[in-house]
Amino acid sequence: MTTAMGAALRRIQLGNALSAFGSGFTVPYLYIYVANVRHLGASTAGVVLAMLAVSALVVLPVTGRAIDRRGPLPVAIVGTVSAAVGSLGIGLSSTEPMVIASAVALGAGIAVIQPALATMIVWCSTTVTRSRAFATQFFLNNLGLGIGGLVGGQLVDASQASSFVRLFAIEAVMFLVLGVAIATVRLPRAPKVEDEVPTEARAEGAWRALFRDRRMVWLCVLGFVLFFACYGQFESGLAAYATEVTRIEPATLGIALAANTAAIVAAQFVVLRLVERRRRSRVMALVGIVWTVAWIAAGLSGLVHGTQAVATVLLISTYALFGVGESMLSPTVAPLVADLAPASLIGQYNSAFALVKQLALAIGPAVGALMVGQGMYVAYLAMLIACTLGITVLALRLGRMLTPAQDQPHRATVPAQRVEAEAVAAAA
Repeated sequence: MTTAMGAALRRIQLGNALSAFGSGFTVPYLYIYVANVRHLGASTAGVVLAMLAVSALVVLPVTGRAIDRRGPLPVAIVGTVSAAVGSLGIGLSSTEPMVIASAVALGAGIAVIQPALATMIVWCSTTVTRSRAFATQFFLNNLGLGIGGLVGGQLVDASQASSFVRLFAIEAVMFLVLGVAIATVRLPRAPKVEDEVPTEARAEGAWRALFRDRRMVWLCVLGFVLFFACYGQFESGLAAYATEVTRIEPATLGIALAANTAAIVAAQFVVLRLVERRRRSRVMALVGIVWTVAWIAAGLSGLVHGTQAVATVLLISTYALFGVGESMLSPTVAPLVADLAPASLIGQYNSAFALVKQLALAIGPAVGALMVGQGMYVAYLAMLIACTLGITVLALRLGRMLTPAQDQPHRATVPAQRVEAEAVAAAA
């Protein structure tokens, strides 16, 4: 059974990596393509980007129920088809209604895929192996995005719309490859979640059961602050601060983003060995400290105008430190969501946490762009430093709510394994 689970997990992660590779072709160029190549204007490009988030917010509240009732595999396949249609549609669209409709399909498909794949990983792992499984997925996802971005940059030509159509077609094919890969996965008959299944959970309503779980609600609050203070600022507030205050060139901003990916790829498995046997709440609290240092470095980069090289190094260090923090979260947060979930509500918990992430990614860029656009640089940095310090406080508070098995699963399994070994020895 363990061998079959491992094979299924590898196939899921390979398909996800190929999908990320395809997305890397288009993510850096979507705004430019819609606004300039298709000549639809900046406002339409903004609507397209907004629709990616809005469509996710619409479908995620019902995705969890579908996963728990139908299973994650068919839901994930539907998501890959929707994402493929949306991606190809964007590439072929030359009018505003078509490109917006395609963005809705793409955003909804990606939003459905994420919790479905997370649930499949939970089904194919145990409490002990779950951290490594999610860390591997995060590593492959970032590696695929990075390589896809590099290859896509060599294929694109801003003067030829056909080169962009090629990029979106490649992305669509990779989504279909993901669908084929997971369609051939043989999932376990039952999810590998050790908690008892509450028979009353479905009767009282999945969302009501989730909101009554104080630990999950607290984790969702923590997750919102995490995503708001990091991912929610990458393409808006932090990018604007870097170009307007630190005064780095747009090309250098690309190097900073590459440094973020490089830090994740280089550090992921080193960090995993350091944190997977430690208390999850303490690891998340440490992420808050690392990101506080990152935002302080960003602030200092705007104060050293006389030495542009130092300012650039500080700004690139900000992105790299964010990558280190992300590599600490990947084996921590998603496995904790799974371990908090009753077996009958795994999809619901994964979808709820994905919804929290989407809310942060919708609100974060708007707040960041508004504050930096109004010249509120000091207030902007102070807000984010307060958020990252708040991550530490929230994580430590969450740690006091968790059971030992939830906060430190490796340590909690040792006594059980010892008792089992002693029983076998006594029987012999």
